[in-house]
Parts: sequence; C-alpha cells; structure tokens
Amino acid sequence: MRNPSRPLSPLILGIETSCDETAASVVGRGADGRPEILSNVVLSQVEEHAAFGGVVPEIAARAHVDAISGIVEAALGDAGVNLDDLSAVAATLGPGLVGGLIVGAMTGKAIAAARGLGFVGVNHLEGHALTPRLTDGVAYPYLMLLVSGGHTQILLVRGLGDYERWGTTIDDALGEAFDKTAKLLGLPEQGGAAVEKSARGGDARRFGLPRPMRGEARLDFSFSGLKTAVRQAAQAAMPLTAQDVADLCASFQAAAADSLADRIARALTRFGAEYPGLADKVLAVAGGVAANAAIRLRLEDACLAAGVRLVAPPLKLCGDNAAMIAYAGLERFEAGRLDGMDAPVRSRWPLDEAAVPLIGFGRRGAKA
Repeated sequence: MRNPSRPLSPLILGIETSCDETAASVVGRGADGRPEILSNVVLSQVEEHAAFGGVVPEIAARAHVDAISGIVEAALGDAGVNLDDLSAVAATLGPGLVGGLIVGAMTGKAIAAARGLGFVGVNHLEGHALTPRLTDGVAYPYLMLLVSGGHTQILLVRGLGDYERWGTTIDDALGEAFDKTAKLLGLPEQGGAAVEKSARGGDARRFGLPRPMRGEARLDFSFSGLKTAVRQAAQAAMPLTAQDVADLCASFQAAAADSLADRIARALTRFGAEYPGLADKVLAVAGGVAANAAIRLRLEDACLAAGVRLVAPPLKLCGDNAAMIAYAGLERFEAGRLDGMDAPVRSRWPLDEAAVPLIGFGRRGAKA
C-alpha cells in the first residue's frame, strides 16, 4: 500500500500481455528522483497451455480477455491508488502474439481515453532493456544482454530509444533451447527452471557437447547445434535413467553458459574500447534465462575479468512483467514521447531497426 506522505510523480500504470502472462503494475518517481514499484501483479497461463506443449495464441488471447480487468484492479489496489491518481497509461504494443497485444493495448487506450490521460506504447524489449535503470539506477550508456525464450541479443543502450544491436542468435534463442531440452528429456513444464533444477545433481563433464560460435569474432549466438547434440546424446544413452537426465542437463547448461561467456567477453572488450573514459562500465542482463544461477555466475566471472559491473534484476523482474513496461512508460512520459490512440500493435518490433534482420531480431510471438 502506498504511503500518502510520499507523493510520487509521474505515476504510471503499465500493462503487459505480449505472450502468456497477464500483468499490470504501478510505478512512480519519488521526490528523490528514484523510481518505485508500488505494485506488480502477474498471472501466468501455464496451466492453460500445458497440454499443448507450448503457447497457443488463441487460448492466450481469450485468457487475457478474461483476466485483464481483475489484474488491473489488483495492481491499483496493491498500489493504494485509483485511476484519477495516474499520470499516464503504458501498454506493450509488441513484439509478441497479436491477439494478446490487442487486449492489453485496447485496455490501456480505453483507460487513458476515459480519464483523459496520456498513452504510451512500449516495446517489450525496451522494457527489459530499461529494467537496470528501474532497479539499480544505471546511467546511460551500458551494455545489455537479453536472454529469453524468444530473444538472445547483445545491445548497446546509449539512451532512451537509442539502441544498437551488437549480436543476436542466428537460429534458436537460448530460452527456447532450454525449453526444448526440457521437453526432450521429459522434464515438466517451465523448461528452463526444470533443466536448472535437474542439472544440480548432474555431472557437467559427462557429455562432450559443443560450444557454438566460441572463438568467432562476430558477436552472434547459435544454439540449434547444441540442441541437436543433446538429442543425439540422449538417443545414444537410451533408456535414460534419472542420473542420465541430470548429467545431460548439467552438460547442456555448462555448454550454454560457456557459449554466453565467450560472446560476452568479446562484447565487453569492444565496449571498453568504445568507452575508455566511462567510469562505471555496466553489463546488464535481463530476460527469463537471466534467472539461471549458473549463467549468472559465468557472467560475473567475465565481468570481473573485464573490470565491468554486472547488474542483474531480481528474479521476479527477469521474466515478463508489467513493472518494466510501466517504467519504460515513465521514462517516455517524462521525455514527452506519448502515442496516439491509433498506435498499432506490432508482432515484430526490433529495438535496433537499422540492424540486418536475423531470427532473434524482434521475433514474432516471442516469449521473453
């Protein structure tokens, strides 16, 4: 509940419906200039999609319609505010599943229109990219690693709306590779967490899996070959015991972490060369895969070696959430970057629109 003796301005309601989480949040800026999350409500649709082995767009859209009003009311209630207290409404306009995006966008626009508030359309990826400023007050510029079910990218964040993509996946996103590995090995839904849990009891040295792209000068990623190698190793070890599964998970996780660390080490070298006088060099990491402890540890080692500070958000802000959308909306509102009621949803929406399109560039229906 908000403390009325601590006025926050501006105060933004954020709405996120890009995939299979219905989320709403209220974020404001205090008199000291620091942002504050007053509420962050997330409703997952995992059970609705479990029987299908993945997110079904039509089911996701209907679930968003059923839940969105209650989620917005809960976010306002948790924050101790009402619609009249708001300065603006922000909603994710892309990238993502069009049906879900429409639900969130129309809800946000309706609230803004009914109350005479500004409306801000937010790029879901920008929400992730700005999360370090919400949680840790990181100053521009900084380097960003976005690792999720739909995106694996290295981005230079120069300022609000000013992003340069340095690397992306040329095939599968890392989160997708985690999910498919979990499915292949018969682990439960929520693949990334299931792989990490199983890996704790495994031997990461048992299976000699490849480290894709390691040693290459370009900063792109590749994970389809690693995924194929896991399948081949699993087939060769059939029938799989629980220990086989644990060893495969540990080997896969180690290979993925090694690949990320190699790419990031090269990116950090470039970052240091381009900003030699920057006093506080930061690598920020976000996205669902950023919750993986083994990967965080490898990134910490790479940053320590490069003299760079690693900033990773709290686990609850790694995956899809509306607090990051509300905060991105707050920065855009303060900069006077409002959108009209005709702002469209976009299934594809890369942050760096000048970059050459690749698979991980702004993927349709991507889950972050």
